[in-house]
Amino acid sequence: MSTPIYCFNVKGKVWNIQQPQVMGILNVTPDSFYDGGKHAITELAIVKAEQLLAEGASIIDIGGQSSRPGAITVSEQEETDRVLPVLEAIIKKYPTAILSVDTYRSGVAKAAVNEGASIINDISGGELDPYFLETVAALKVPYVLMHMQGNPTTMQLSPQYDEVSVEVFDYFVKKITHLKSLVIINIIIDPGFGFGKTIAHNYQILQHLNLYTHLHCPLLVGFSRKSMITKVLQIDASEALNGTTVLNTIAVQKGAQILRVHDVKAAMEVLKLTQQLTF
Repeated sequence: MSTPIYCFNVKGKVWNIQQPQVMGILNVTPDSFYDGGKHAITELAIVKAEQLLAEGASIIDIGGQSSRPGAITVSEQEETDRVLPVLEAIIKKYPTAILSVDTYRSGVAKAAVNEGASIINDISGGELDPYFLETVAALKVPYVLMHMQGNPTTMQLSPQYDEVSVEVFDYFVKKITHLKSLVIINIIIDPGFGFGKTIAHNYQILQHLNLYTHLHCPLLVGFSRKSMITKVLQIDASEALNGTTVLNTIAVQKGAQILRVHDVKAAMEVLKLTQQLTF
């Protein structure tokens, strides 16, 4: 099976997504499920960004609002105040770095792109801010479209599907059509593992992951140290690197092209080894 080639415009240059790539997570929040508070100070965030890039990350994804189940929602101003100083500092030190901002707020997205962010990573599919998608269209940057049932407060209370893989696929078909009508062309899709899904739902989506390659958009997956690993193995997030690596390997073999992770070095090893295979 040949690997599709996607070329996106990032800062006026061609970003070629022919080979799978790694997106390193940089949380600048005090309450993220795994690394909450570790990188909330700008100086510490810069050190972490330097590590992510040195280990091989193609993209750094910066988040100022935790999306873990039940997370406390902060104001748009607080989210902006967390994200912008980190963006500014990273761009100053690494001007060619591809930076993504993880937000579902149009004001944060606009401010971040104006500060130098190149990608918008939206967990909500534009459902939590009525101005979000028109803002993305105006910004003309690549957009990560994720599937989520509910919102971060309610999503894990009792997620229900008749056939989760098909329903998520149908969601993407409708959303991509709508995005293209708004002239949002550079779309990356993320099935949203752990966002409004039970453990069984997550593994059903993973089992049928190659279904989403038929949408003709780069496929991003985010398993990193999540409960779909820790609950099955009965371990803490701090012990979940091996499980993350296993799922990332399966995902790449099923067509994933961007791995969103806390641990870039391990994810890069997945890519180097799986690239030795011919799918």
